[in-house]
Amino acid sequence: MITLGRSGSRGVWHLAAWIVASALATGCATSPSAGESREIPTASDQTDAQKRARIRLELASAYFAQGQATTALDEVKQALQADPSMPQAYNLRGLIYASLSEDRLAEESFRRALQLDSRDADVMHNYGWFLCQRNRYPEAYAQFDATLAVPQYRDTTRTLFVKGVCQARAGALGEAEKSLMRAYELDPASPAIAVNLADVLYRRGELERARFYIRRVNNSPQFTNAETLWLAARIEHKIGNTSGAMDYGNQLKRRYPNSREAAAFERGAFND
Repeated sequence: MITLGRSGSRGVWHLAAWIVASALATGCATSPSAGESREIPTASDQTDAQKRARIRLELASAYFAQGQATTALDEVKQALQADPSMPQAYNLRGLIYASLSEDRLAEESFRRALQLDSRDADVMHNYGWFLCQRNRYPEAYAQFDATLAVPQYRDTTRTLFVKGVCQARAGALGEAEKSLMRAYELDPASPAIAVNLADVLYRRGELERARFYIRRVNNSPQFTNAETLWLAARIEHKIGNTSGAMDYGNQLKRRYPNSREAAAFERGAFND
């Protein structure tokens, strides 16, 4: 599995940046079912306690994005004190506890969020990824499928992508290819999808197709990194294009000399 989601000056791709749903996302998770009428909530509908909770949750999200998990957790606790019926707060609490390796508390949080709103697609998406990371693959797939079934869900591409990454992680490469191809069809400009699709195709022995997708990424300098160059080098090596493999490997050594991928190239570990 290739990581993704650009972060930092080196352009390294981090999986969580693209996978995790925002705890404050609204609209996509609570579409009314057929025959149901639901008014659009506005600021005037909120009580003072709900407004305080919303502010605390916004602060918690900001702290969590900055890597300050314990501070974020404290803000979430205060949000829930103000409004204990807020599913988004339990969603974020689940993400925070998961980041702190408090799996039991994380799962309790996701489950509580779904008890409060069983149609919250963001919670289902995040809970699915949590389960995938714990190798609970059938449960994870069920959450992703439930997410995709939510009417008018706006982040279908993201969930298809994450489902494909999860399937690849489980070794279900054929299913992973299907999910990632569907995601790619919806967003062909996404380097994260293209890289992971190329990796799955490489692992399946679909080398020419893998070459096509990884070249699209490496042809855009802003998306190229040690992982994408190393994958391209391994694909060329397996095809039998020694000069092409060396070209990518030399780029890797020149641009990312201290990376583990450059070290693997130096060892000639193309098949590891």
